[in-house]
Amino acid sequence: MNHAKNGYTPVSFEDMPRYLEVLGKSRCRASDYSFANLWGWSTYYSLEWRFDGLLCWIRQKRPLECNWAPVGPWDEVEDWGGYPEMAAGARFIRVPGRLCETWAEVFGDRIVVGEDRDQWDYIYLSAELCSLSGNRFHKKKNLLRQFMKTYAYEYKSLSGEDVEAVLDMQTEWCRWRDCESSEALLAENDAVARVLVAWNRIPGLCGGIIRIDSIPVAYTLAEPLSEDTLVIHFEKAANDIKGGYQAINYLFCNDAGKNFTYINREQDLGDEGLRRAKMSYNPADFTRKCSVSVL
Repeated sequence: MNHAKNGYTPVSFEDMPRYLEVLGKSRCRASDYSFANLWGWSTYYSLEWRFDGLLCWIRQKRPLECNWAPVGPWDEVEDWGGYPEMAAGARFIRVPGRLCETWAEVFGDRIVVGEDRDQWDYIYLSAELCSLSGNRFHKKKNLLRQFMKTYAYEYKSLSGEDVEAVLDMQTEWCRWRDCESSEALLAENDAVARVLVAWNRIPGLCGGIIRIDSIPVAYTLAEPLSEDTLVIHFEKAANDIKGGYQAINYLFCNDAGKNFTYINREQDLGDEGLRRAKMSYNPADFTRKCSVSVL
């Protein structure tokens, strides 16, 4: 099998249908590979893709040039070594554990696999997030009750008519958090805007918004990752609204999340505060990912 390593083009809406078809045949259930995630972060990482037979190969051009995992029906690939992406010196990140195991069997000592805990997705049972029952969720339930007693709030499912309000709230959130002093927060702010502006073009996007006195104070933005898993891409709440995060999490779960078995709340990127917050919701599992170097 001879595959030319050309044909990489920027992630685009033009090729989105083709990508979604390939993704649908994949056993990849990592949040990184949803179309909304690729589109949202495509500018920051300068993401490109190449379609080759069964697979879509993805690479980032910055801040460091490297490959992401290929998307497609991995089990149907007969000759991994025939792809130029697997040549000596190649480096991959965000590789789901199942593909790491496949490559280890195929390439043996030719690859080095490293665990990448910072990139693991947190997987929760939707039923638990919808109920918050039991001692494990006692603190969350208390904060939720305080929110509901304190505020005359309105929750609604996100729609295209709410996009402008969410963009305004995101701008305010960035002001509260001083995004200008953080490259990571600025990059996330850009990703949020890219996804929201494309609301009507990305299939399956959903979310929720909470208003108090008609002012948006919390929102969440999500996308189906598979038939049984919903991924939460972005979730924000005003910093002066106690219980805001618990409220948007709970209300959205009981709105759109109840239709799924699992909720994927993405990775913590090694941020200790994020890790504590994500662990406090008692994940049922993780989507494990690794880095791979080809020797």
